[in-house]
Amino acid sequence: MATRTQFENSSDIGVFAKLTNSYCLTAVGGSTNFHSVFESELADVVPVVQTTIGGTRIIGRLTAGNRHGLLVPGSTTDQELQHLRNALPDTVALQRVEERLSALGNVIAANDYVALVHPDIDRETEEIIADVLKVEVFRQTLADNVLVGSYCAITNQGGLVHPKTSVNDQDELSTLLQIPLMAGTVNRGSDVIGAGLVVNDWCAFTGFDTTATEISVIEAAFKLQGRSQQAVIGEMRDALIDNYA
Repeated sequence: MATRTQFENSSDIGVFAKLTNSYCLTAVGGSTNFHSVFESELADVVPVVQTTIGGTRIIGRLTAGNRHGLLVPGSTTDQELQHLRNALPDTVALQRVEERLSALGNVIAANDYVALVHPDIDRETEEIIADVLKVEVFRQTLADNVLVGSYCAITNQGGLVHPKTSVNDQDELSTLLQIPLMAGTVNRGSDVIGAGLVVNDWCAFTGFDTTATEISVIEAAFKLQGRSQQAVIGEMRDALIDNYA
C-alpha cells in the first residue's frame, strides 16, 4: 500500500530516498521520523540504509538501481562506497559511474528487467547499466522530457508516467516494458513523479501533499493491495460526480 511521508518539510521524498526490491536508501539527517517510516514498513524484508552521496542528501536523484545493483555517481566518496558495500546484500552489485549526466536518478528509470535512459547518455554508461542492473536499456523521452527518471516510476508490476504522455506513447512504452502503465501525478498535481514517489513491487511511499485520488491511481498502477485499474477509474468517476452533484 502507499504511505505518505515527508523529509523535513519537503514532500519530494523521491529526492531523499531510493527504494528497490532488495534494499532501501534514505538520506542522513532530517527528522528520524523519515527513516523510521521506511524501517517500519521494510525492516523485516530489506535493509534500510542511511547514507549520503558525494556529501549531499539528494540520494534519490543521484543514484539508480534495482534488485540486482546500485549505480552511484563519480562524486561518491570511497568512504560512502565502503559504507554501502557493507550495508547492502551481497547479491547487489555496486558500481561508481563516471557520467557527464551525473544525477543518475533523473536520467535512468529501471525495474528488474528493463531501464529507460536519457537519449544522450554515454554509450559506456549504457553498457554499465545493462551489465550491473542486468536489464535491457532503451533510450527514451516521456512527453518530450529527456529526464525519464524524473517523470516516471516503474516496477515489475506497473508504472506511472507523466500526465501529458499520450495514449499512443503509453501503449508503445507499455509494450516495450511489458508492464501496464497509467498517467498520473503526485503531491497535488506535480508531474515530477520521480521526486514525489518511491515504489517497489509491494509498497509505495509518497509525499504528504499527495491526494487520496492520486494515491488510488498509484495503488492501481503498481497493483498494490490487489486493486484493479477499473476499480480506481470507477472510484474517481464517483468522486467527480459527487463533486459536481
